[in-house]
Amino acid sequence: MNKLSESEETTVVSALVEGNSIRSVERMTGIHRDTIMRLAVRVADGCDSLMDEMMRGLTCPRLQLDEIWAYVGMKQKTARRLDQTDEFGDVYTFVAIDADSKLVPCWHVGKRTWNDTALFIGDLRPRIVNRPQITTDAFAAYYGTIRRAFDSQVDYAQIHKVFASELNTGRGRYSPPVMVECARESLIGSPDEDHISTSYVERQNLTMRMQMRRFTRLTNGFSKKRANHAAAVALHFAHYNLVRIHKTLRMTPAMAHGISDHIWTVSELIERVSN
Repeated sequence: MNKLSESEETTVVSALVEGNSIRSVERMTGIHRDTIMRLAVRVADGCDSLMDEMMRGLTCPRLQLDEIWAYVGMKQKTARRLDQTDEFGDVYTFVAIDADSKLVPCWHVGKRTWNDTALFIGDLRPRIVNRPQITTDAFAAYYGTIRRAFDSQVDYAQIHKVFASELNTGRGRYSPPVMVECARESLIGSPDEDHISTSYVERQNLTMRMQMRRFTRLTNGFSKKRANHAAAVALHFAHYNLVRIHKTLRMTPAMAHGISDHIWTVSELIERVSN
């Protein structure tokens, strides 16, 4: 196995978290793609453990939850035809974001099912020590799992968005449908109407698509293995929380939340998760 220097590891990881594909990093650095992938998975596994350790005892007054679509290996239609839907096909990343500090306390990579939703909410619940206000979209699995996990210690609301038909005249092939209605519904407790929103977590979806080549639509950079897809997500969120300066906050989300006292460097992140 090839042994990379500290500077080479920093260069590779820095390129990956800025949205470059494995093969483009190979071309830029001259390092073989298999070595790049092994490094990414090793660092990502450490990032996953680091985030699990750090994201505890959090006070998040307002949380926004959403799920973002991608796929592994092939589209869902093809995976279903080949009876390979367990490993390949649609994969969703559930994300929670604190609306104030922009911290991402947890995420979950899986299918858009009731079971995966329960795993996601079950992971989120023990990390939060206050009574939060949570907003999600109208995905049916959220209500039951949030009620069971938080009991009555939550203020929960949903946003119901209604979009026009995809057959609207003038809509381009890749243009999103026009939203014609947006209704807010309070379901548990007394959520503040002014803060029933999913705007921040939807903006985080854009950050994910920009910073991870695997999420970029209409390319051949999609994940070929589900484990590698999950690893890329873990690396992204560790970098996002600890290293990447949020433009509005002018500091990292971890600093804004008070769980870090400085801006981490990529080399510091690698060193920390490699010990």
